[in-house]
Parts: sequence; C-alpha cells; structure tokens
Amino acid sequence: MTLFSLLAVLLIEQLRPLPYRRVVHEPLTRLAGFLERLFNAGERNHGQIAWLIAVGGMVLIAGGVYAVLHSLNPLLAWCWNVLVLYLTMGFRQFSHYYTDIQLALRMEDLPHARKLLGEWRGRRCDDLSPSAIARLAIEEALSASHRHVFGVLACFALLPGPCGAMLYRAAAFFADTWGKQNDTETGRFGKFSQQAFAVIDWLPLRITAAGFAIVGNFEDAVYCWRTQANKWPDSLSGSGIGIVLASGAGALGVRLGMPVVEAGEIADRAEIGTGDEADVEFMQSAVGLVWRALLLWLLLLLLLGFANMVGS
Repeated sequence: MTLFSLLAVLLIEQLRPLPYRRVVHEPLTRLAGFLERLFNAGERNHGQIAWLIAVGGMVLIAGGVYAVLHSLNPLLAWCWNVLVLYLTMGFRQFSHYYTDIQLALRMEDLPHARKLLGEWRGRRCDDLSPSAIARLAIEEALSASHRHVFGVLACFALLPGPCGAMLYRAAAFFADTWGKQNDTETGRFGKFSQQAFAVIDWLPLRITAAGFAIVGNFEDAVYCWRTQANKWPDSLSGSGIGIVLASGAGALGVRLGMPVVEAGEIADRAEIGTGDEADVEFMQSAVGLVWRALLLWLLLLLLLGFANMVGS
C-alpha cells in the first residue's frame, strides 16, 4: 500500500500541483497563532502542551480516520493515505524556484536569478555571483527535498497508515513557526517544538543522507558526512540538515557552503563537499541525484512489498 500511495501522489502532483500555501500553510499558521495566544505564558511546558495538542491531535485524527475507513473498506483507507500524503509532501513546493533559477542562469539573467533566490530564501541576494547563486540553490534544493519528500516518506513508511507523514509535516511546521522566533518568552515556548522535531527527524536525516550516498559518489559522500556535517551551523543548533548537505555535496562532487555576501554583509559559512565550484550544470546534476534517490526508495518499497507477499 505504501508504494502505490507514493506512486499515486507523485502522479497527482504532476497533474495538479497542490496550492500548499493556501491549503496547508495558512490553516496551520492560524492554528499555531491560536494555540500560542491560548497557551504561551513564557514557559517551556506551555509550549509542550500546545505541541501535544496540535501535533498529537492531528496524528490521532489521521490515524483514527484511517482505522475507521479500513474497517469499512481497505480501498477507502488507501484513498485517505493518498490524500494525507498529497497534503504533506511534494516536489512542487520548491521545484518551481529551482527550475526558474536554473533557467535564469542559463540565460545569463543574473538579476532575475538573484531575485528568485532571494524570494525563495527570504533574504536579499543582490551581490551574489553565478557560482554563489548555484551553490545556494543546490543547498536549498537538497534541504527542501529532505523536508518535503524524503523525511515525510521515511516516517510514512515507518509508522502505520498516514500517521508518520502527518507527524513529520506537523512537527516540522511547528518547529519552524514556534522554535525559530527570537524573543525570550516565545523562544522558551517554542523550545520543545524544536527538540521534538530533532528527535523525530534524527533517523529520516540519516536515511536521506544514505540515499544520496548510494545513488551518488558513495566514498566522497560518506567522507563528507563523517568529517564536515558537524561544521554546518544548523547541525550545531540541532536541526542536523548539515548531514544531508554534506552527503549530497560529496555525492555530487561539488563544493557547497563557503562565505557569501548577503544583504551587503559577509555570511561566514563552513565549506562542505569536495570537487569543483557549483554552476548551472551541477544544478542539473542535483536534480538527477534527487530523482535517483526517489527511485531507490521506490525499489526498496517494491522489494519490501514483494517480501511481505511471499512471507504471507
């Protein structure tokens, strides 16, 4: 069922991309704001209660509906799986920026490429060179492919029904919404959401990194993973995305990270990866890496499904 659910969602998304901001992001933003106003009194345990109500409630609803539908007809349960997976994962939530940036670089339209990258990252990118644009776009794409595809898929495959997909997407959203605010009171309120997502994402991060290593340059990917991942700032703060970026950079044979000029200031970032500087050709190679990793997932799910049929 997992394999066919994934295939159905990939097909539906290609035919009718999900308007993620209107259908998912805006309702969750309103829910987050309501719960924060209701529970936030500046303490960590208040954030824990709000997180359990929000994330736990959404997972229970997803699992409960699945159980009821499965008791009526397994086909209805499968349709519910497809719907939840469609709402919680997808390439189209980031691929349009990446594709447009790649096209702008090929057309040597640097102002447009900088504008698109700035919109995607939420920061001004007026002074970036073509190599820096490609480098940052690859980093964003590898990170987004984990957060919107492979992380969701890993939890979906590990937990029953649609519970894993709902858990991952909801936990990631509330970690971003509550856990990354700067004021002291809200920071304590959002601390638990960050810690909970770090625990949930621990295994999916490593599954994604391993997938990139298997379908790319395995030796360099593992070397970069082992020696460079902990140098990435997000890894030091607990998100761990440096594992995915280091493995992906090594698998591609490209250098990522490194200092960049953003909004007139130099952002000091560690260098990860090995090989040549990023360019538009490496952007295309990154697309191939992500699709090969997805095909690896499909193959593994097919083999697991076949083994389950033989065992039963």
